[in-house]
Amino acid sequence: MGTTTLLRINRDRLQQRLDTLATIGQLPDGGVRRTAYSAEDLAARQWVQEAMQTAGMTVTTDAAGNMIGRYDGTEDLPAFATGSHIDTVPTGGRYDGALGVLAGIEVVATLQEAGQRLRHPIEVIVFTDEEGEMIGSKAMAGTAKLTDPEHFRRLDGEAIQPCLQRIGGNWDDLATAQRTDQDIAAYLELHVEQGGVLESEQCQIGVVQGIVSLQRFLVAITGRPNHAGTTPMPLRKDALYAASLLVAAVHDVAVEIPGDPVATVGLLNVLPNAANIVPGRVDLTIDMRDLSLETLHTMIEVLKQRIAAIMTQTGTEIELHPQHFVEPTLASPAVQMAIASVCDDLHLTHYSMPSRAIHDAQEIGRFTPMGMIFVPSQAGVSHAEDEYTSPAQCAQGADVLLQTLLRLDDQI
Repeated sequence: MGTTTLLRINRDRLQQRLDTLATIGQLPDGGVRRTAYSAEDLAARQWVQEAMQTAGMTVTTDAAGNMIGRYDGTEDLPAFATGSHIDTVPTGGRYDGALGVLAGIEVVATLQEAGQRLRHPIEVIVFTDEEGEMIGSKAMAGTAKLTDPEHFRRLDGEAIQPCLQRIGGNWDDLATAQRTDQDIAAYLELHVEQGGVLESEQCQIGVVQGIVSLQRFLVAITGRPNHAGTTPMPLRKDALYAASLLVAAVHDVAVEIPGDPVATVGLLNVLPNAANIVPGRVDLTIDMRDLSLETLHTMIEVLKQRIAAIMTQTGTEIELHPQHFVEPTLASPAVQMAIASVCDDLHLTHYSMPSRAIHDAQEIGRFTPMGMIFVPSQAGVSHAEDEYTSPAQCAQGADVLLQTLLRLDDQI
């Protein structure tokens, strides 16, 4: 690839932009609140648009509110897309999503300063509401529920139509946001890991194999509420005891099934929730994830067998209600190989791993080759005010992004 392999991003400029963006919606504790469609989101979008234009991009907004900065290529080819999101959870950090967007801008700024263009155009995309219903990436992938605006109603009750209008979108034209592989040749997203695997493995870059499938259940356990003092242990139908066995079973299934699945009981509601009453009902959630659908299905079947045994043991009834399912999206092998090869050239250690968090790449990868680059999250912390990835780690990820785009430009 000649001298292009030596091209590096401007670390100080990237860090300065990360710091500046974090001031928009900054909380007293150092966290960031920049929820989708808020005044802070609009201010951040305006600031990002100006950064894109400074880097030589033309900026448009599609019907889903996705903001797209385009840096033309030398040939009439589908674009290479990169980016992420700038909306946050209510008490978020400064790196989740923002790093992917600002690193994309930095890649283009670096190319512009070097007087270089790829054969392919580059599009840096700010996706709408990644932390909510992901309407931006779903509309672009053609998976959004176009006939059901209620599905996208905000938690505060606001309808999606005025939300999109505020950021330059249009619900009635949402179908026009859909893209295909004739528009986008490949999508590559840089993101903080949001976990502790890279730190544990002492690796600098994560080469993402794909984004996991997810099955979430709402579980209702029904026993019999009764007096805590006068009801002998053999005569109890204790819903909380059954729940405790189920929590342990969920953990054990994830540990015992071959591969690397995860399973979590994350919400528990006990009724009547009094010190002197044997619990009569427990509602809880189960979240199960793996890159392999076959493994996920195996986990579910084994868990159902454990549930049957728990009902017999405790005399309770346990109902399992599917709530949410997401298909996995595998990363392109060619893109993974390109990322790994670039890491070797840059003398960066790398580790192949799944993403167990949901990202916009999951939707975009449904219609075009997709890859993700992870950089470490200190102590595995994300979605919190102390979320941290060092300036050096951010720059390493951005350098890998730049060089991978250059390499793919020679290959695709």
